[in-house]
Amino acid sequence: MARRTIPRADPLPDADIHSEGFRQTREARRGALVEDYVELIADLIDDGNEARQVDIAARLGVAQPTVAKMLARLAADGLVSRKPYRGVFLTEAGQKMAAESRERHQTVEQFLRCLGVSPETARIDAEGIEHHVSDETLAAFRRLIADRS
Repeated sequence: MARRTIPRADPLPDADIHSEGFRQTREARRGALVEDYVELIADLIDDGNEARQVDIAARLGVAQPTVAKMLARLAADGLVSRKPYRGVFLTEAGQKMAAESRERHQTVEQFLRCLGVSPETARIDAEGIEHHVSDETLAAFRRLIADRS
């Protein structure tokens, strides 16, 4: 049986250009988890609660030791501070990251809604997409959203 292939619409890019796309994807994956934690901590604090390790673990669906390890990393990176017998607090850098992440998430979610995606699916899909789009793509999303408003 002959193997069927779909012809490429564009020529294969230069190796340097090709590898840059994969490098950006790897960086986005590494940063996505940090952004998810910081955004969740901000959401818990904004909801009027402290961001406690147990609540973070429950909302992310992970074990508390996993959260403890990530919180130590976030503290070392200067994004959170921890106080004994209290919750986790965002530093100024953490607050900035959370605001940027939240704005990016909302833009992607609104864009998906403009395409006719249901609210629930748009919310879930935006969680994965938000970390992998460039500033240029986000700007295009914003223009489309503004044109549709």
